[in-house]
Amino acid sequence: MNGIKIRGTGRGVPGKLVTNRDLEQVVDTSDEWIASRTGIRTRRFCGEGESVSTLAAAAARAALEDAGIGPEEIGACIVATLSADTLVPSAACLLQRELNLPQDIPCFDLNAACTGFLFGLHTMECLLNASPRKYGLVVGAENLSRLINWEDRGTCILFGDGAGAAVVECREGWPSISAIMGCHGSSGLLHVPGAETEGHSWISMEGTKVFKFAVEAVPWCVDQVLKKNGRAVEDVDFFVFHQANARIIDLAVRKYRIPPEKYYKNIAEYGNTSAASIPLVLSELREQGKIGPGSRLLAVGFGGGLTWGGCLIEFA
Repeated sequence: MNGIKIRGTGRGVPGKLVTNRDLEQVVDTSDEWIASRTGIRTRRFCGEGESVSTLAAAAARAALEDAGIGPEEIGACIVATLSADTLVPSAACLLQRELNLPQDIPCFDLNAACTGFLFGLHTMECLLNASPRKYGLVVGAENLSRLINWEDRGTCILFGDGAGAAVVECREGWPSISAIMGCHGSSGLLHVPGAETEGHSWISMEGTKVFKFAVEAVPWCVDQVLKKNGRAVEDVDFFVFHQANARIIDLAVRKYRIPPEKYYKNIAEYGNTSAASIPLVLSELREQGKIGPGSRLLAVGFGGGLTWGGCLIEFA
C-alpha cells in the first residue's frame, strides 16, 4: 500500500475567549485549581454565527492554501467530530458544498472522539490508495461548549471549541503512516447521550479513571508505533500528543526523555478540543516553522469510546 504525507495544515479558532477567571463566576472553581490540575488557562467557545461547519471550513481553506492544492484535486473528505451541527447532513457533506469539492468523492463524518483525527488519517490513507485523485482532506472540528453540563465542575472546565485540518498526499513509494488503532467499548467512563435519549446530550466523565487509562495508553501507543517502524525515540523529529491534560503529556515526556524542542503543548490556550486537538497542534507548529518538509512526527491520541491510536507521519 502506498503511504501518505502531510502537504498542508490550517486551523479555525472561535472568537470568544473564556478564561479560568470567567469560569469562577459560573461554577465553584478557581484559576489555580484548574491550571494546577490540567494546565488549562483559557479556551475558545463558539459565538454567534460560529459552528462546527464554519470552523471546519476555515481550517480546510487554510490547509488547501498552505498545500497549494485546489478543491477539484481532493479525492476524499473526512471530518472527525463528535459534535457536528446536524446528524444529517454530515459536517463533511456540508464542507463539500462550502468548498465546492468534487461531487464524485466520499465525504463523511468519523466519530472516534479525541482519537478521531488519527482514525481519519488512517482511513484516508486507505481511501486514496483506491482513488484516481491523490490528495485528501482530513479535518478535526468540535463545538464542545454546547455539550457542557455547567453543574459538573469536574468536566465543564476542560473543553473548548476549534478545528484543525490537513491536506495529505498519497504517492507510490512513500511509507505507510503505520497506524496503531484500538478501542474498548465503555459507556460509563466518558459518555455523551444521543439525541432524544435519556437526557441532555452533555459530556459526563469519570476523570480519575480516564486519566489512568490515558497514562497507560500513551506509552503503549508510542512503543507500538516505534516497534512497527523499527524506529527509536531519537529518530522522531517531533512528538504530537492529544491535548487533554498537561500532566499526561509531562509523564510521557519524562518517560521517553523527550527534549523540549521535540514536543509542544497548547492546552493552556485551547483546553481539550477532542478531535481538533492534534490538527490544531500541527497547524501551529507548521506556522511557527518548527516542522516542515521532511519532518517526521509521532502522533498519539486517546479518548472516549474508549479509543486510542498512534501513527508516524511525515511532511511532504
